[in-house]
Amino acid sequence: MTMSGTGRWGQRIRDRVAEGTMGELATELLKIAVANRNHWGGGWDEVLDALGTLSAEQRTRLAGALVERYHSVGSASVARLNVLTLLGVVSRGLPEDPLAAERRQYLDGLGRQYGYGYGARMDVLAEAELAAGRPLAPAVVAAFRRAGVDACHPEYVVELMKKVTEPVLNVGEEWAEQAMQDGSAPDWQALLAHLTAATASKPSARWDKRARTLVELLGDDRVRAAAVSWLALVGRPRTLPLEGPGYGADVNTVYDPYNANALRGLAWLVSLLPPHPATARALGALVETSLKKVAGLGPRNPKVANAAVFALSRLGGESALAELARLATRVTYKNTAKLLDGALQARATALGLSREEIEELAVPAYGLGEVGRARHDLGEVTALVEIQGSRAVLSWRNATGKAVKSVPAAVRRDHAEELKDLKAAVKDIDRMLSAQAERLDRQFLARRTWAYDTWRERCLDHPLVGALARRLLWTVDGTPVGFANGELSTLTDDPVKGGEEVALWHPVEREPAEVVAWRDWLERHEITQPVKQAHREVYLLTDAERTTGTYSNRFAAHFVRQHQFNSLAAIRGWRNKLRLCVDDEAPPATRELPRWGLRAEYWIEGDGEYGDDTTESGSYLRLRTDQVRFYPLDAPENSAHCYGGEYRMRLRDGEDPVDPLPLTAIPPLVLSEVLRDVDLFVGVASVGNDPAWQDGGPGGRFQDYWTSYGFGELTETAQTRRTLLDRLIPRLAIADRCSLEGRFLHVKGERHTYRIHLGSGNILMSPNDQYLCIVPKSGTGSPQTGYLPFEGDRMLAVILSKAMLLSRDTEIDDPAILSQL
Repeated sequence: MTMSGTGRWGQRIRDRVAEGTMGELATELLKIAVANRNHWGGGWDEVLDALGTLSAEQRTRLAGALVERYHSVGSASVARLNVLTLLGVVSRGLPEDPLAAERRQYLDGLGRQYGYGYGARMDVLAEAELAAGRPLAPAVVAAFRRAGVDACHPEYVVELMKKVTEPVLNVGEEWAEQAMQDGSAPDWQALLAHLTAATASKPSARWDKRARTLVELLGDDRVRAAAVSWLALVGRPRTLPLEGPGYGADVNTVYDPYNANALRGLAWLVSLLPPHPATARALGALVETSLKKVAGLGPRNPKVANAAVFALSRLGGESALAELARLATRVTYKNTAKLLDGALQARATALGLSREEIEELAVPAYGLGEVGRARHDLGEVTALVEIQGSRAVLSWRNATGKAVKSVPAAVRRDHAEELKDLKAAVKDIDRMLSAQAERLDRQFLARRTWAYDTWRERCLDHPLVGALARRLLWTVDGTPVGFANGELSTLTDDPVKGGEEVALWHPVEREPAEVVAWRDWLERHEITQPVKQAHREVYLLTDAERTTGTYSNRFAAHFVRQHQFNSLAAIRGWRNKLRLCVDDEAPPATRELPRWGLRAEYWIEGDGEYGDDTTESGSYLRLRTDQVRFYPLDAPENSAHCYGGEYRMRLRDGEDPVDPLPLTAIPPLVLSEVLRDVDLFVGVASVGNDPAWQDGGPGGRFQDYWTSYGFGELTETAQTRRTLLDRLIPRLAIADRCSLEGRFLHVKGERHTYRIHLGSGNILMSPNDQYLCIVPKSGTGSPQTGYLPFEGDRMLAVILSKAMLLSRDTEIDDPAILSQL
């Protein structure tokens, strides 16, 4: 029994009705229900249409016959759903509503699904419920709306949704449920309904006009307060968990697509209100939440992120500009990053400034009255906001000036709004500190220079940026300087009162003795740098690279986790395309260097076979690395097959191939910074860093690589770590149990002596160099080691944590570690 043959089934139904044999027709329909397992084909729709043309008397007799046969079908079979679908058409408008409870049970199940096959015609069941005078459950409405948002939805889903207007948003997401609870009045309901019409990339003039009208009825302040509170709930776990299919992604981590339109509308809406710091903060958070990666999918919802960027770009005000500048240093998703760049460039052009200048001017003070510090008097209590290292800290003093650990009750009672603003400012400072540290780090390669007075204003004396800039080294008219004891001074602590031009100091341009001297200077003044500078790795040409001439193999033949590599590359300003296990080509990972007229390339290829070595979507889990090369900025692009093979230059009509540039022609600063990036990619993303891969990973095929990387020669980054540990160990409480020997930190415990590799953090223990697997916790922070000269080396923290643990190995109570000891 098949469902093919247009016109055939309609005629057979009419023949059976004419014969008056409703029992036979019911039996034949039952066979069709059993045969139509996937609900595809025009025959099924033809059957439903034909049944709808029968008279009420004919449908009454047929409904009874179908009910008699319903229970003969397996209780968990698709055929039962098909019979209910048939009954949904046959019984519509009849006094009796047969098997209504069973129909509602199937619809309730639909409410727990993210989506469904359209051929199932679940709309027929919904129409039957509505015809019986019963509203659809909110979760069921949500399921149909999700189907209606799908570009491939059939027209009957759209027609059904025209009849259902409540609830105004889909249930299941905390922000939407809170919005419906807060906005139950008619004016609010109208506003929420308008938000769902935000289906374009940008609002039309008509959409904006209607939004302004609705806001006027409620008031700017009320709308802003409500909208900001709703946006704060976006991304929280679903209140009604759903089941797949999610096409490889967890459906409970993505936005409901119907509500996502409303989120875009909400972002547009708040940008029509007068500028306010809370609005800008909420929109910035929406961008980041919407771009959070979902396994098997990628960014959660780029369209919502892009809507929030658009909203920030037209919101205006200092806070919105600050969010745009902050996001520009953090966002790696290409389309959203492009929108951010365009928004900042447009603002810069309007003000007659460069892109670099607008980013500098965009950094607010966040209430800091002096560099890194603010004092707020709240009655008899004083609140202090202080930047300590890479974060802001809020502390309290009572009326006598004594420090108190928690927020005083009087502040909670009498200054609730000020307290809320202070806590928000601390969070804003933390986020901006991280963004500004990354921006300053990029200036090494950008070779940014400042006029002295401009630099003092925007960097050294800026209330927020100054907390970072005062911990870096600079050159004033070529003279290296640092900031200590409240003033700029030279290496010999001679004060520097002024100058003409300022730039960041970089060790590649300095003699080793000067570099060491500045490290001593920083240590003497106990300055912890926000990024590596005095201890920054320097990558000079090797003899091997002089021999190869035009490429470096220094970071070739590694196996790296592709998605981690891709994220790191984007953060460092590289352009990369995920390798899929398909018949396609891709360019190498590329960093364009307009300031130098150069393009750096890191050649990579996918590793493995489809299945065990790929995600469900087909992207490789791991990459193999190859050469680093440099080309002129405008040279044609190279590409190679995703699963490997020779890189070849793509030439357009009339183009000639361009040879890679000799490494000797690359400025030392550029070579060093590019290779430092590549060292970072390998050092963080290499499978050799995984302590659980001592068995060689899938099939054991990475055993040799894991061993050679995990215990092999140290890279420049690891050498820097070794140099630091040499100075740091004598200050540790466990100094008498530690020593540096070659590539390892040796730690003497009571049970064994341990060797921790300074590159990977992997451990060998006596006797016989037996491997010890200790998987660091994801939140491993810096152990209490006293002064450190720079921030951000997580592997250093891991090594020190392991050293402190193993020095007291008789106190270890972790069963996974004890079983190995």
